Amino acid sequence: MAERNLSQLLAQLKHSPSMNYAEANGLLSKAKLTLLKLNVLAPSDASPPAPQHILALARETYEQGALFAIRARNPDAFTRYVQQLQPFYELPSATLPPNLPERNKVTGLSLLLLLTQGRYAEFHSELESLANREGGGGDVEGDRYLGYPIRLERWLMEGSYDRVWKAMKSSEVPCDEYSVFSEILKNQIRSEIASSSERAYPRLPISSTKSLLFLDSEGDVIQFARHRGWVVRDGHIYFPDAAEGSEEGQVKDMSQMVIENALGYARELETIV
Repeated sequence: MAERNLSQLLAQLKHSPSMNYAEANGLLSKAKLTLLKLNVLAPSDASPPAPQHILALARETYEQGALFAIRARNPDAFTRYVQQLQPFYELPSATLPPNLPERNKVTGLSLLLLLTQGRYAEFHSELESLANREGGGGDVEGDRYLGYPIRLERWLMEGSYDRVWKAMKSSEVPCDEYSVFSEILKNQIRSEIASSSERAYPRLPISSTKSLLFLDSEGDVIQFARHRGWVVRDGHIYFPDAAEGSEEGQVKDMSQMVIENALGYARELETIV
């Protein structure tokens, strides 16, 4: 009876991904109460060990919880679900066969969360742990879900913001849950490009700045400029003076390269349009 109820609750969650979080959370709470009755809130709870299909239902409950938490933009709840999933993911395949597509989706989302929070050391630790999975890590970068955050992190470190921007198009993200992070990354990229602009140039035309920062209108540029403390005058954005010193030339060279890459991509977009 409890097993059937759990299956029904999971079916409701899976078939209604756009369900509001409060309603989903209510169903998830009922599912976890059922797991408690079945002694599988954690794999170690069951004695003797639970059957594979019961363990699979428990794992799926936490996976659905993680996905709903991301859709609701609740990183704390997502992190808790990921922590609850780890004991299930660490079970040997003889005890619980892996469901790699769902596991990789959740793991990829966890990597994206670390990336958007700037937790790069934890990001790389998680990547290293993938190689230690039972049976090996396989082609991690070639995986639809895992490869996406890995490529984004590499391009962000290179300053290849044009590639990141292209990858955040709806047609490029692996699934809807991944697009939740797009706006966060866009804001980070704008901030990085803005900082590079300040170091590389004394001023830029508003029209170029609009393309450079991937903003929709010149009004958005003016609003962004005021937020950054830039001066808007005579159709130009005036940046604060570049830092003086012997390293100024090197800093400008690096910053100009970032800006030229971003401007090149912006011009490509305008040509296509």
